[in-house]
Amino acid sequence: MRYIELLSPARNLECGIAAIDHGADAVYIGASRFGARAAAGNPTEDIAKLCDYAHRYGAKVFAAVNTLLYENEREEACLLVWDLYHAGVDALIVQDMVFLEMDLPPIPLHASTQMDNRTMEQCRNLKEQGFNQIVLARELSLEQIRNIHKAIPEVNLEVFVHGALCVSYSGRCYASEYCFGRSANRGECAQFCRLPFSLEDSKGYTLIKDKYLLSLRDMNRQNRLEEMLDVGVGSFKIEGRLKDISYVKNVTASYRQALDAIMKRRPEFVRSSFGISTYAFQPDLSRSFSRGNTEYFLDDRTDDLASPDTPKSKGREVGLVKEVRQGYIIVSSSEAFSNGDGLCFFDVEGRLQGFRVNRADVNHLYPASMPNIRKGDRLWRSYDQQWERLMSGKTAERRIAARFHIEEIEQGFRLTFSADDGTKRSEDFLANHQEARTDQTATIRDVLSKLGDTPYICTDISMHFSRPWFIPKSCLAEWRRNLTASPTISLETDTKQGNHEVQDKKLSKDTSPMEKRNDDPLMTCRFCIRHAWGWCKKEKQSKDAPHDPLYLVLSDKRRFRLEFDCQKCEMKVLST
Repeated sequence: MRYIELLSPARNLECGIAAIDHGADAVYIGASRFGARAAAGNPTEDIAKLCDYAHRYGAKVFAAVNTLLYENEREEACLLVWDLYHAGVDALIVQDMVFLEMDLPPIPLHASTQMDNRTMEQCRNLKEQGFNQIVLARELSLEQIRNIHKAIPEVNLEVFVHGALCVSYSGRCYASEYCFGRSANRGECAQFCRLPFSLEDSKGYTLIKDKYLLSLRDMNRQNRLEEMLDVGVGSFKIEGRLKDISYVKNVTASYRQALDAIMKRRPEFVRSSFGISTYAFQPDLSRSFSRGNTEYFLDDRTDDLASPDTPKSKGREVGLVKEVRQGYIIVSSSEAFSNGDGLCFFDVEGRLQGFRVNRADVNHLYPASMPNIRKGDRLWRSYDQQWERLMSGKTAERRIAARFHIEEIEQGFRLTFSADDGTKRSEDFLANHQEARTDQTATIRDVLSKLGDTPYICTDISMHFSRPWFIPKSCLAEWRRNLTASPTISLETDTKQGNHEVQDKKLSKDTSPMEKRNDDPLMTCRFCIRHAWGWCKKEKQSKDAPHDPLYLVLSDKRRFRLEFDCQKCEMKVLST
């Protein structure tokens, strides 16, 4: 039996609670400082509230403290860790190996993907240093994940399954710092990879003009979860600490349902928290932020990685422009449109353009201002008014599975209540044994299953009677209340039990990522522009393939040389 974790992002306390309600087994959230998303920091008081809420369901909270630290920040970081420990945080996600030298509380450490965890040697080293969970690089294939799991089966492997992709290996991107003075390893990425570039050859000839050549699609591995379970993945991570609550709700619920369906068939996989989530909506990944889908490198290199036309989310495809009239557009679509919808299309120059629907009359759309749109243009909905209105309300409820058992005793009846959170209570109630004239099974089940405002949901009621006894409804309801009122929901977690023997270990020089040296590339990528545009030298090369060196050119004329290592199947972006 293996315990499996669905790990969701939390921009703030509200998003964290929503993630738990919608089925997350764990949540990762940025601490007040030193997180790899500087814009997603949270006060320790809020993190403590999230821990209290999550622990009701056996769910965990991981605090991201995963930037590189300056020398003068170490004391403050250590104090912050102690505050997080006392707040109830279950583990820290870190990048800087200096945490192993600090006087930390006994709290588990998880190795951030910023450590560039893509080799078996690196993962073995991290295990020896004492890390009990490792966030693997997004670029690994199923076979590579399998081999790492075989090498260190006792370490939980955390793998991204959904969300935005960095084109560079995480922790190995220095472009933002070099170009804009904002270090990705300090949580201040300026998203250099989402900028438009032109591609020039060695003679200065423009091969591609003003395309988003480093912008990737978003990851979506929902159809590959069972294969990932089989190769040893224990934690399925959703990207998105900067995403809104609608995204967190929808994506978490969608992956929860997908994993539950697998676990129902495969009892050897068990979720790591408890509680049953019910939804007021049908989860649909096509309605959440996405630049298009890719499974990335699960099957090694494929042709569906890039998103060169736009770095933005187009949303869900909704139809074609049937006619353009004076002041309105007629759309051929099976979708329902609403006032306030945001739609987008590609113009004649291939640029993404958007407009707001002022009024929708079935398939007649009246824009706030008429766009330069043509008959036959394909439309996407980038903002769905009805969906966002739905998602802004209460969309899920999570309750803990509980069971009753009622049996007769000499003086009356004994009622036993047990729940997945470990709660178990039993009480004997004095009552006369009065034989029922009709079967009371349905009545007993109906009364005992009404758990009202408690955190429980009744999933089973069993009875052991020698005869069909009559028990008044009022008595059953009172007995039920006695056992379920003011429940103490307790959880024995390993929050305060982390094995921190790592403090006394010597650090390996090659395990901690450092800021850029002068001879380092700005980016090291498994994504390859040559392959994406049909010029791969390892495959059949077209006659018009350009000759090296190739250059990426920004609109301000800054140039970046590309270097291709075909033996490693990598591309490097270099400063010139």
